[in-house]
Amino acid sequence: MTDSPALQAPLDPEEAPIFDRVLSLRDKLSVLKQDKTTYVKSRDVLALYEEVIEQVHQLNEVRKEHGKPLEQNRVDNVLDDCFQLISLFFLTIGRNNEAPAVYSVTSTIRRLLDHLKEAAFFSAKDLESIGHTLDKMHDAVVRGKETYSPHLLTLLENRLNTCRNILDDLQKSLADLSPALTPVHERLVSILRSIAAANTRQKFPTAEVEGFRNQLQEIKGTMVNGNFLAEDSTAPAGQGIVTALLERCLLWSEIVLSRRGKIDDRFKSTYDKLYEIRNQLEKLTITQAWSLRETDLYNYQRQLDRVDESRVNGNFEDPNGHKADLHAQRTLLYLIRRCYAYIYSLIISSEPVSEALLPVFNQLQTLRRCLVEVRKAGGVSSPRELYPYSMKLNSIDNMRVDGKFLVGNDIPEGQGSVNALLAECFDYLYELRVQAEEHDSE
Repeated sequence: MTDSPALQAPLDPEEAPIFDRVLSLRDKLSVLKQDKTTYVKSRDVLALYEEVIEQVHQLNEVRKEHGKPLEQNRVDNVLDDCFQLISLFFLTIGRNNEAPAVYSVTSTIRRLLDHLKEAAFFSAKDLESIGHTLDKMHDAVVRGKETYSPHLLTLLENRLNTCRNILDDLQKSLADLSPALTPVHERLVSILRSIAAANTRQKFPTAEVEGFRNQLQEIKGTMVNGNFLAEDSTAPAGQGIVTALLERCLLWSEIVLSRRGKIDDRFKSTYDKLYEIRNQLEKLTITQAWSLRETDLYNYQRQLDRVDESRVNGNFEDPNGHKADLHAQRTLLYLIRRCYAYIYSLIISSEPVSEALLPVFNQLQTLRRCLVEVRKAGGVSSPRELYPYSMKLNSIDNMRVDGKFLVGNDIPEGQGSVNALLAECFDYLYELRVQAEEHDSE
């Protein structure tokens, strides 16, 4: 298991037994995470969740009694690991819309927002997506008020509020940007990210980066007397935001072209580690439906956290305490941001279906896509052409017992999602069959 960032051990003797118990709980969660011989069961996750909450209650009582409710030591750090794992387990068992699942999302969003603030370039669309996710997470916490511990709910509300405050600050920084300049601003953000991505390719794409630089020169060429003009030839508000970003893009393109993807040797090991994590996460985004257990993201999160928190005052430093140059600093930060973005994408696209039902759910998704494509292509000429789809859907339908998909004697989470998808596929099939029969009768 990947270690968490180190904090001092608890000094209060009364916290020592709690520390031992939460360490034991983290170990149990880690063992459950690593066991791929069977699917994760809801009852196992809920039992561990209750044990963790009991330790939180005891810890709060000890600290309240000693007048130090804001104490932070390794007990809190290990509890963070426990909540992170439990949150990912809730996604694994298909309980995505319940309060505990919010914890891992807020962790990733907080990291993303901090990096966006530090990088100082982002588009309004980036912020809208994160804002929408925070709204959904808030709704999940509100729904959980009658079900889950107030200790957990207070923790989640504080984490959501922290994320919302950072998001508000970022949105305010774009408040002066006129809608007339938004397309230019979004294009510059896209080009800057594209150059950063090209900079981390295995084989440096010189022609591609030169093409981006030419696009930047073309954008600069549209300026009149140092301003970008609207259609009515006026200079819209937000010139400083866009011109500063343009200059930054031009500088970065020159630096990248001069370095041709070669990182400073002092930071090569960190680069290689982040490069490998980025590639692994990228593959997961392609094969997610078939190969991802959400708890697998835990180790990636912790590895990234360790690298991110190894910086000194925001800077990467070599073993001798010398700061990284601009190219190495921006390249490493880009890879960290990209990795967190992949984790965020994987978490929010997780389906509310237990991993036990994912094979059936994925088959139905594939069938639905096929039936939709057949419909788009104009349907079929004969009902016989629909037999393969009909046989497969009926074989899945026959797996149900009293309308439920069972695994052994268990009823995994996500029955509603799977049944709704099955019904949708049958509707498409019926529609195509009626269309084919009408075609035959003509």
